[in-house]
Amino acid sequence: MNTKISHNLSYHCKRLQHSVLTITIIAMIVSGCAPEPKEGSQSKAQDATIEVESSLQQASSKQGQIQALNDASPVSYQQAASLVTEERQLTRTKAIDHPAGYRNVSSLEAKSRSMTLLPSNNDKFTSVVQNGNMVAGETPVSTFSIDVDTGSYSTTRKLINQGQLPLKNSVRVEELVNYFSYDYPAPTRENTPFSVTTELAPSPYNQDTQLLQIGIKGYDIAPDKLGVSNLVLLLDVSGSMSSNDKLPLLKQALLMLSQQLSAQDKVSIVVYAGASGVVLDGVAGNDFSAINIALSQLSAQGGTNGSQGIQLAYQIAQKHFIENGSNRVILATDGDFNLGMTDHQQLVDYVASQSKKGIGLSTLGFGLGSGTASYNDHLLEQLSNKANGQYAYIDTLNEARKVLVDQLHATLLTIAHDVKIQIEFNPAVVSEYRLIGYENRMLNRSDFNNDAVDAGEIGAGHTVTALYELRYNDSHQRLVDPLRYAQSQSESVSGAKNTNESRSGQLSTVNEVAFLKLRYKAIGEQASQLITYSISRDQQLTHLHQASDDFRFAAAVAGFGQLLNHNDYVHDTDYTKLITLAESAMGQDHFGYRHEFVQMLKTASVLSQALAPGVNRLNQ
Repeated sequence: MNTKISHNLSYHCKRLQHSVLTITIIAMIVSGCAPEPKEGSQSKAQDATIEVESSLQQASSKQGQIQALNDASPVSYQQAASLVTEERQLTRTKAIDHPAGYRNVSSLEAKSRSMTLLPSNNDKFTSVVQNGNMVAGETPVSTFSIDVDTGSYSTTRKLINQGQLPLKNSVRVEELVNYFSYDYPAPTRENTPFSVTTELAPSPYNQDTQLLQIGIKGYDIAPDKLGVSNLVLLLDVSGSMSSNDKLPLLKQALLMLSQQLSAQDKVSIVVYAGASGVVLDGVAGNDFSAINIALSQLSAQGGTNGSQGIQLAYQIAQKHFIENGSNRVILATDGDFNLGMTDHQQLVDYVASQSKKGIGLSTLGFGLGSGTASYNDHLLEQLSNKANGQYAYIDTLNEARKVLVDQLHATLLTIAHDVKIQIEFNPAVVSEYRLIGYENRMLNRSDFNNDAVDAGEIGAGHTVTALYELRYNDSHQRLVDPLRYAQSQSESVSGAKNTNESRSGQLSTVNEVAFLKLRYKAIGEQASQLITYSISRDQQLTHLHQASDDFRFAAAVAGFGQLLNHNDYVHDTDYTKLITLAESAMGQDHFGYRHEFVQMLKTASVLSQALAPGVNRLNQ
């Protein structure tokens, strides 16, 4: 970093510190007013308010200048950001301790939140466009691809544990819901790789609405019957991977993975930084010593030429290709690719073409908010989506065990691919509906029957959950008024039901809420198969507490994701209600994941009050 930039950074950081210190001192003066202010003290408080507002404006103007120097010295910027956070918290604490000055200081604190400090790194989380409220009479059909990724849940947990809330619309709600396993019944027919179940109960998100849960359960298989695997571990060993939550954690995770493999399996290790190379070339899966030595010798240094590493990894995977086996590249990285094939669409197209040759790709993310790498959540998710794989984020050794040990069979053994869901809502019963999540998995209606269109995969033992919020025609809380002429036409058709001509084929569906269709391709097949399932209003439960533990817990998790995304269609729920709902639906929590979720929910509740503008306490 040159001397001029260094001096500028030092100068602006000191000015920012000075501005914040001014805010704090004045806040202390204001907050120190007596509970019963003397005559004239109100005028003084107003003068102090004006002075604090001026200081806030000065500090705000420094924010852009500091951010401009972020690339030159991320560490110094991070320190400045941390100082602002600490001083704001101190201001709030003083205000709470001195009620007489609370109103002025707290209102200024709310204004200071508009000075949003940007992260001290360039982590990339793509914003999703929320699914809207659909009118069943106009658009009765909803189509999407299933998803079993879990990365969004783990990155959300990491941020919350760091005292941050995710950016609005950056959370993929379906990945939060599908992080958890649900006790759906296993498939009973040998020629069908998964079962389908539905449940219908009142929604906790809005009054006079219903929640429809669709659950898919893949058949399970014993670990010793997984078959033979050809795994290529593609590891990022660039300089940014040096911290303990990156390369050291990755090594431990892969050692746990290697203990699950057999002599028939093949393991290769390809590394990349400024350049790429082969560390292990097709050793036996049970050669723990060779794998351990290879991992122990890895160190973090250099740039991030990930594309070159990917190409080499696929070459090695093809070299050791196992017919009728599981051939997969597992990419582990903390960041973006800044060398080689940096065009992300090229990368996505490349891995998609390799998946057609029978080689899948799963992605594992490490590290977040380090300031030394650009973690690209969106790219890792898209790469796995287009390559018949899964995306997970590893923030703890426990998460590594969950993904690479407990769920290894689901990762390595795909039992159905290109799985699509299409649901047609009955306008005679349903007025409106809304799919919760799956925004980047939406398909066109015509894509459902088009076997050339790619969709998601289901692994052995996987559960997949989708949720729709519905309003019936007799709901008093409809968001969209019915069309005048469509209603007249409907009444005309309804009146015709008494005639002999209309009775045939119509009365049997009058009580149906929706008709569910699934398409999937069996392994090795190019033509899809169809499963259909009707959903009747007779399934409707009267009260939410009558629903299963899985239904209520999934509803709580989905509600959490919607709150984090500031969803426009959630009006009758909050953190307190979701905590109560989740605590009532723990079920058989063998690994403690549900209890961990409740603790995260409670932490997020506190953060939302401390960080979000316009919290209730400020308005009291």
